[in-house]
Amino acid sequence: MTTDMAVPSPIRVVLIALVAWLVGFEASALLPSHPLGATLFGGWATAGVQLAAAALVGLRGARLAGRERLAWSLIAAGIVVWTLGDVYWLTILAGVDVPPVPSGADLLYLAFVPLVFAGLLLLMHARIRYVPRTVAVDGVIVALAAAVVAAAAVVQPVARAAQGDTLAVVTNVAYPVLDLMLLGLILVAVALRGWRPDRTWLLLGAGTLAFWLADSLYLVATADGTYTTPSAYDVGWVGSTVLYALAAWQPKSVSLARERTRGAREIALPLALAFAALVVTVLQPPTAAHAATLALGLSCMLAVMLRLGLTFRENVAMLDASHRLALTDALTGLGNRRALTVELDAAFVPAGGASARTLVLFDLDGFKHYNDSFGHPAGDALLMRLGRNLARAVADGGQAFRMGGDEFCVLLRGDADATAPLVAAAAVALSDRGEGFAIGCSHGAIALPREAGDPETALRIADQRMYAAKDGGRPSAGRQSKDVLLRALSERDPELGSHLADVARLAEEVARRVGLEPEAVEHVRHAAELHDIGKVAIPDAILHKEGPLDDAEWTFIHNHTLIGERIIAAAPALGPVAALVRSSHERFDGGGYPDALNGAAIPFGARIVAICDAFDAMVTDRAYRPAMSSVEALAELRRCAGTQFDPEVVEAFCAMWAARTAPVS
Repeated sequence: MTTDMAVPSPIRVVLIALVAWLVGFEASALLPSHPLGATLFGGWATAGVQLAAAALVGLRGARLAGRERLAWSLIAAGIVVWTLGDVYWLTILAGVDVPPVPSGADLLYLAFVPLVFAGLLLLMHARIRYVPRTVAVDGVIVALAAAVVAAAAVVQPVARAAQGDTLAVVTNVAYPVLDLMLLGLILVAVALRGWRPDRTWLLLGAGTLAFWLADSLYLVATADGTYTTPSAYDVGWVGSTVLYALAAWQPKSVSLARERTRGAREIALPLALAFAALVVTVLQPPTAAHAATLALGLSCMLAVMLRLGLTFRENVAMLDASHRLALTDALTGLGNRRALTVELDAAFVPAGGASARTLVLFDLDGFKHYNDSFGHPAGDALLMRLGRNLARAVADGGQAFRMGGDEFCVLLRGDADATAPLVAAAAVALSDRGEGFAIGCSHGAIALPREAGDPETALRIADQRMYAAKDGGRPSAGRQSKDVLLRALSERDPELGSHLADVARLAEEVARRVGLEPEAVEHVRHAAELHDIGKVAIPDAILHKEGPLDDAEWTFIHNHTLIGERIIAAAPALGPVAALVRSSHERFDGGGYPDALNGAAIPFGARIVAICDAFDAMVTDRAYRPAMSSVEALAELRRCAGTQFDPEVVEAFCAMWAARTAPVS
């Protein structure tokens, strides 16, 4: 988030003037014979420019509040202290042939670093609100790796020039090392921003880098006896203060707390620099000056090890979180169907190791009416409340799960007798009542592993028992209407009524197999029971004709689905069922009737009914042919998949039949 703040015109003019002065300063260093060089760009002029930069930084801090004000104030104080070091040098040490090391100027110069370091640290905390540990360690790795390379280049010549004077060596080496501390902190800040620095951090980094280069090149040149003044890199000291002033007046940008995509790009730079530091540490000659490089190199390797450890820990935590999410219902927080499968697998361990369990499936009664009356958000809130109630009710004896929709499940420890009180408590927990609604539940239970040999069979049996219990309750208006129609059809043709009941059972099992919602399963079952209801309007002479039908008679037959739709639609509660009945004789390739629909245009439930109707007809004796075996009928369904039947539903039917006829161990 960037907060743009207009830079006052006087400030802008001064900043431009300081930059222009820097250009002139560098030109005078490259052309030392210029007559105005000593006057305009001498030591006292440099001190004045640095104080001007400090004033600009301090003024920026005064316009801010909190940590930002203190941060820029400390940076301004650091520039002032450095400038006082220059003043000490100009007034006291400039005429000394061999200035002492350390001196009062060194103390002032070195005090620059802790002040600026504290200011940068406060600025980082003020502007970076998301601090992942791995990225922070990346910044430390980059800083230490850069320090290794710098130490290898600077420490040895400085130590050699000091000729054993330990205090002088420590003082001189402190300059580039402390500078690297500043640069390392800036790199950490850049890392925390996802390696996407804004102009403030770019300018601060450029200023600190210029400062470090000036210190390092000066020390090496002094050690080698090659330093001359003015030098091309002298601009680094005063230039860093101007860059700090420019950084202070950039628009304020705050890195918001957010998750970023982690990848190889993010860690590539730290690892590359760490490898370079390792190479430098190994290849540097083993001298006394090598100790600093070795210490920094070992620290860098430790930081890399810490980074790998944090990465491993984060990955383990993400895997754990993903595993929990995969096994948890997002709405209620209960275990989901996958979690139930995991627990059921434990109930069917090899003989002798399985303890008695009771699996109970629950289906809410009245939930659709509640959703229609109060809306889906209220329905979700109800499911969450009932889920919490269920979890508390069975907490002492088992686990609760949500299967999806308005279906719940519990897996209890113990047999049916022992768990009966918990089952009753669970049924109460899944009940609620209020103004305009009443929620109850139907349930089906199965003893494990006694009544089933595998989880799939256990769920199927419990599901059948649950719906048997639901059907045994008070019939709805739709069911009553359906029963009246079936009774009329049975009176007209008793054999047809038996066929419809068989088709309905098959269609219901397939609908559940493909994962339809309970309400949709009910519609498919009713459509299967009523798909031939229109035949009550077809004359017996046509319906039971032994010979082939003529075109007019086929027209009667093809109209029976339309007649069935009109009959069923007379009961409003059966409206969705009427639509399925109309399409129950369509073909997948578009060759069916009455609308010549094809593919996905045919209602999915009607495709299920068509396959179940055909299968039951094939395995039933007819006057004109004997019944096929189930194997032959399944083969015929597969042969007609893609033309007469939906291939997806054919495979679901075949899988259902295989599970239905599999022996129970």
